[in-house]
This record gives sequence, structure tokens and C-alpha cells, in this order.
Amino acid sequence: MSGQKPVTPSPDGLATSVKAAKTKGLPPVHLWNPPFCGDLNIKIAKDGTWSYLGSPINRFELVKLFSSILKKEEGKFFLVTPVEKVGITVEDAPFVAVDFDIQGEGDAQTLTFTTHVGDTAIAGPDHPIRIVIDPETDEPSPYLLVRANLEARIDRKSFYRLVDIGTHHDDWFGVWSGRQFFPLIRSKDLPG
Repeated sequence: MSGQKPVTPSPDGLATSVKAAKTKGLPPVHLWNPPFCGDLNIKIAKDGTWSYLGSPINRFELVKLFSSILKKEEGKFFLVTPVEKVGITVEDAPFVAVDFDIQGEGDAQTLTFTTHVGDTAIAGPDHPIRIVIDPETDEPSPYLLVRANLEARIDRKSFYRLVDIGTHHDDWFGVWSGRQFFPLIRSKDLPG
């Protein structure tokens, strides 16, 4: 035995560890590689609601803190501190893009998205928009890369706003941001 006390993961323990290691901005989770401590019964629902043991986590500051230590590795999601790594469940994407601001016009336009936890990302080469079409319903699900392998699902009202400002380019209908065109649907497939 190494003499090191085994870590039992808990939301309070994670919060304490993060607060102790907190610096300005987001913690450097990409640099942290602690041992896996097991799964914690935390779930992020499709609508962005965080829950613990089936009950919603209603303290926004706690959700924001946990979202700052979220990491995705090999398709799995973890909360990571310098000393522990615990698995959590994410139904779809860990974030929801709930709004965006527009600056400029045409191919010089910039779209700055805001997530439900207050993160912002400017759509462009580092933060691409992608669309996934459900093969059964043909419904689009739009996503934005927010940070290091973590996406936000773009909510319905924001997606409708994207469609409202969309334009045609190279046989596609989509939006410009950060001098990059993001296709939403083939122009020929648009109804009407």
C-alpha cells in the first residue's frame, strides 16, 4: 500500500478541489491527468440540466464550476481536478447554445454564441458549426464546438435565427462567421 488515502468522489469534494486550484479563466484541465476514481451519478440532460442522484442541481454557480472542469476523452465525459477524475453521463452535448450576437454582414459577419453556463465562442475555424441529420426524422441537430472537444447543441430558437440570416453559397444554404461558411442544408433540398 502506498500510504495514500483512496479518494471517494463526491460533488462537494470536486468543488473544493477546483476552488483550491482555481486560477483566472478556465482551469487547465488539458494538463491534468489524475487517476480515474470511478463514476459519479451526475448527468447532463439534453436540455442542459445537470442532476446528481436524479435531482437537478439548482445552484447555477456549482453547475458553472463543474462545467469548467469538464473534459471529454475517447467519447466519454469526466469531471477532472488535479487529484481526481470521475466519469459522468451526458445525454447529448454538455452545453446548450442559448443565444448569439451578430456583428458585420455577409462573409465578414461574426456570430458570437453564449451557452447556458455563460461561456462564449465565436463561430469560425476554431469553433465550427456542424449539423447532424436524424436518419429517421430528417430533423437537423446543430452543434457548435465550444472548447477542447466539447460541443454545445444550438437551441431551437437560435437555429431558427441562423436560418433567418442564412444565405446561399456553392450550392449550399448556410451562415458565415469568422470568414468561414457553415453549410446547413443543400440549396436544392430547401422546401418551397
